[in-house]
Amino acid sequence: MTNKQRTDLIERYIRTHRYADLRILASKFSSSLSTVRRALDQLEAKGVVRRHHGGASLVETDIVAQEYDFISRNSRFADEKFAIANCVAKEIQPGMTVILDGGSTSYAVARLLVDKRLQVITNSLPVASLFSDVGSVETIVTGGTIYNRLGVALGPMCEEAFGQVHADIAVLGGAGITENGIWNHNALIVAAQRKMIAAAERSIFALDDSKFGRKALSLTTPFDARFTIVTNHQPAPAVTKAIRQVRARLVLADK
Repeated sequence: MTNKQRTDLIERYIRTHRYADLRILASKFSSSLSTVRRALDQLEAKGVVRRHHGGASLVETDIVAQEYDFISRNSRFADEKFAIANCVAKEIQPGMTVILDGGSTSYAVARLLVDKRLQVITNSLPVASLFSDVGSVETIVTGGTIYNRLGVALGPMCEEAFGQVHADIAVLGGAGITENGIWNHNALIVAAQRKMIAAAERSIFALDDSKFGRKALSLTTPFDARFTIVTNHQPAPAVTKAIRQVRARLVLADK
């Protein structure tokens, strides 16, 4: 296979999937990581993709695609998300059953799990798509009503599905964190996340410092001893105190 042929195939893959992980591309096209990086550099120079830590995403030209909330959120605070995701991924060991929600940071975590033998339960369409090409991960996708802009399945069928499973760890995001706990904007997301928390032995919340001090529509959950909060900066003293009072863990990601 020539370099041009390989680059063309990588471009076609990214146009189909919108995001591609570096290691998945290397495995799929029998190439070294450095070869794939060079191909992505060429595609970025052409304006086809935007490079991120560990992969690349399609540069959206369609207005509707630009408004796809998951893609736009995933490109924000990329360095912070990677540091937090890397910290969370270290908590997940081969053989575990893991719930991953539809947040952009949870997706960043998923990208770092492709080499681990896991059972993943998710309502996230991008996460399911990512793992569809990974033989080491058994992926279970919940039912529910698909909300395309959010990239998730939600509603009663989704909640019922999470109510019938058990996981070692749930990885979740949120719209805000205060001394009261974790907040989120969408009532359907909140309902699903509560089921995820109940289904897991412990829950890890991946939240960058842009969420500090922010409230949203609903309080998803107060802090609990089974929670680990992973973030990139020390929260306000009141939040830190509330976390420690219930003996939850607070972990600061390496910069």
